[in-house]
Parts: sequence; C-alpha cells; structure tokens
Amino acid sequence: MKKNDFESLGLSQNVLQSIKQKGFEEPTEIQQKIIPIILNEKVDLIGQAQTGTGKTAAFALPILDLFEWNKGYIQILVLVPTRELAIQVCDEFNSLKGDKKINIVPIYGGQSYETQFRRLKKGADIVVGTPGRIIDQINKESLDISKVKFVVLDEADEMLNMGFIEDIEIILNSTNKDRRTLLFSATMPPKILSLAKKYMKKHEIIKTAKSGKTTDLTDQIYFEVKEADKFDALCRIIDTTNEFYGLIFCRTKVDVENVSSKLVERGYDAEGLHGDISQNIREKILSKFRKKNVNILVATDVAARGLDIEDLTHVINYSLPQDPESYLHRIGRTGRAGKEGTAITFVTPEEFRKLSFIKSITQTKIRKERVPQIQEVIEFKKRKILNEINELVEYGTGTSYLLFAKELLRNNNPEEIIAALIKYNFQDQLEESSYTKIHDLFESKNYDDKKRRDLPNTKNKVEKGKARMFLALGKYDDLDVKSLLKMLKKETGISPEKISGVQISNSFSFFNIDEKDVQLVLKTLNKNKKDRPIVERAKR
Repeated sequence: MKKNDFESLGLSQNVLQSIKQKGFEEPTEIQQKIIPIILNEKVDLIGQAQTGTGKTAAFALPILDLFEWNKGYIQILVLVPTRELAIQVCDEFNSLKGDKKINIVPIYGGQSYETQFRRLKKGADIVVGTPGRIIDQINKESLDISKVKFVVLDEADEMLNMGFIEDIEIILNSTNKDRRTLLFSATMPPKILSLAKKYMKKHEIIKTAKSGKTTDLTDQIYFEVKEADKFDALCRIIDTTNEFYGLIFCRTKVDVENVSSKLVERGYDAEGLHGDISQNIREKILSKFRKKNVNILVATDVAARGLDIEDLTHVINYSLPQDPESYLHRIGRTGRAGKEGTAITFVTPEEFRKLSFIKSITQTKIRKERVPQIQEVIEFKKRKILNEINELVEYGTGTSYLLFAKELLRNNNPEEIIAALIKYNFQDQLEESSYTKIHDLFESKNYDDKKRRDLPNTKNKVEKGKARMFLALGKYDDLDVKSLLKMLKKETGISPEKISGVQISNSFSFFNIDEKDVQLVLKTLNKNKKDRPIVERAKR
C-alpha cells in the first residue's frame, strides 16, 4: 500500500469512494498529517497551512467518516469569515459526502432569515456559517448547537482580524464542553494561541512545510514608485504580461473604486470588490472573474478573504500589506498547484523600512526591479499586434476582405497601406506621447537607517541617556502621538513625559526612551510576538 495513498490514512470505504468520485488521487501534506489525528486521537487540533492546500478536505473527510446517523441534532459547526467561504465549504462537504443523507446548511448574512429558518427546521446535521449570522439564529432560538461534537474554525486568523473574537467566544460558550475544536489558519498570530489556550483542551499544532513561508513557485518583486505613479506603473505591468490574470490588493474601498474605474476607463477588463458590495453583486463579479470574462480583480483584504481562484498569474500589492502575515496570505493565492506565479509589491520611499520588516519576518527574498520603460511597453505591444495579425493571416480573413485589400493596393504602396492601418488602429498604444512618464527610482538608495536618523527634524535627535526605538505601526494602523503615548503607558507603565522624539509615519514610527527602559519596552510589546516583533531598537 502506498504511503501517500488516501487508504493509508484510515478512512472508510464509503469516504474513499467519495474521494475517488471527486477525482482526488493523493492527499496533500496537510491532509496526510491531520486526517489520522482527527480519526484516531481524541484531541483538539490547530492546523496551519496556506490557502489552497486542501484544508477543507483535511477536516471534512474525517468528520464525515465519524458522523453518526439519526442523532436528530447538529453534530458539526463550521465557522468561516465570509459568505463566499461558507458557500465553498458547504459545496466541499456536499461533494465529499457521497450517497450519505447528511443535511448541510449554510448560514450567512445577505440571505433571508426565513430561508435559513426553514432549512434549520427541516433538521440540520452540519451547519456552516459566519459568526454574526450564527449568533442571530441562536438568539432567535432557531439554532441549537449545545450538542455539537465538532466545532471547526476555518480561516481563524481572518475571523479575528475582522473583529469576530467576541462573537466566536459567545458561540463557543454556547456549545458543550465535550466538543472537539479544530482550528485552521494560514498564519499563527498571538490571538490564535490565546484563543486556543482559553477554549481548547489538550491539543496538537500541525504545520505544513510551507506554513508561514512563501512558495518557491512565486516570483517576488517590488517596484519603488512615488504614490502618484502607482497607477501608471500598474498599467505598464499589465501591458507587458501575456494573458494577465491577476488580483490587485488596495487598502480601502475608495482605493478599490478609484483603481478599478480608472482601469475600465483605459479599456481594461476589470472589476472592484470591497465590503460594501452586496452579496448578489459580489457573486456576479466573482463568476465573471472565474470565467475570465474579466481578467483583473481589484479588492480589499476583507473582500478577498475566502477567495480560492485558480491559475492566477499575478498578485499585486498596490498598497503595502499591513503586516508580514497579510503579505504571506495575499501572495499565497498565486504560485500554486505546480504553476508559477508572480507577486508584485509597490513601495513608496517612505515605506521601505516596513518592506524590510516584512522581508525579515517572512525570511524571503523580494528583489527590486525597474518599472517597465515606455519603449519596453511599446515593443511588447508591437510583438503582440504582429502575432495577432499573423494568426489572422494563418486562419484566413475571408473573400470580402481580400477584395477590399486588392482595391486598396491598386493606387497605393503596400507598406504605406499597412502603416496607415496600424496608425488608424493602434496609434494610442504605439506612440510615446500617449504614455505618462514615471519617476525612475530604481537606482535610489531608499531611506536607509542613517538617512532616517539624519532627517531634518528636531524630533529625530536622540538625547544623551536615551535610546531611539522603531515601531512597525503608523498612521495606516490608526496610530498618532496621543495613542502611541497611551499605549506605552498602558503596556509598560512608562509615563508620557519620559517619551520624546515621537515621529509617526504612514507605516512605522520612532520614539525615544530612557536606556534603562529599553528591555522593558522590547519584552512587553514583543510579548508573544517572537515570530513577528513589532518594536526594535533603531539601528545607528
């Protein structure tokens, strides 16, 4: 028997038949590690693996195998961060249950309460839902989860990032203490470990080889650009890519709307996705993107959570991610299933320190490249036009067009006719004057630490007996001078009058403290953040 065969994992023949019908041939790494534990060990479990590694099947297959018939109550509850993921997980359960009569009910916002109430009243065996709507149904007494045997938290880090921690705790407190809790997450922030400590019994942590790392199939690049040049840099990247099919991340819904609308105005097939878009419109946009009727999807992190899109050529960080974990989660959507992908990050000079922080924590190489120059774009488009015309000639153009061509050739030079037709159709694409010039920052030395220390700002001076500290939080994290001082007071007990030289930038901050307080600040603020320290002593 093969070691990497599903049969070797201890699954029943009924489930193995479902796997065969589904078309799975070999288990993924996370499935190999987790399925036997769920089947054979009565422990709670934390599984860490990137999106697209088969996490859903890793818990669905053994849970379906352990399912007990005719119990008359909900046995399994799966919590997910988004409506999209709720639908995906339900579809996965339904595709794996085979001929078993198991009623799987999705519960999420955007769908009528009455529809969900009727489905629950018919009798649910497995419920998959978003925390807010699950609580609503509990409060309406239409959902009883007091006897569940398994609670699964899928994409747990995203649920916590979205502020669902209190909802999750309410839900977990509504279940029986004998349940088994399975928590799955692409990243492992301190909040996850804290939740596990509070609500899990004896548990195991299972990580795949690539957990917390970027895939070798993802080519990681960054372009240093001014904020005003980002959009034109984006267009040049799309214009110099064959068959571009990408996800572009923006920080806010306003950015999403601006970027997506400007792309459409320039003739690209693009759509925007953010949290304020209704479920009906969201599903239509995703359907168009999956069918490649549009090849560019601009989204916020929140709107993109739970998306599992195949064959992406690019993930572009139009806005720098908030932290290293967000970076990993974003770019984990490309370079999958044996196919190569490209992750591109736009960085302004002011953000370079934060990019260095991301590179350091993720232990990955992100190489700097020059934004494609105007002549490169034009040459690329010339080759593309030439290939398209050659294909038309090869497949034939039709008699009517040939007759029209002969008529044109009677009184004109062939080369002049072709040149005129090219100009008529492609003038905007092939003339340098059509393109906006971009500041070339490729040779810039960025804001290295020495330059930062010598910025012409009196707040940057370090007084005698003081130490300068770097904090990986800034304006984008809703940090200002007042909130920084308040945080330091709360976490370390250091009074505001002892803090000086505060400098708040978009993505990071600096401040001065007494030398004797350095270790206190490092130890306190970096507590439980060994993999992702947020404060360090500024380099001299």
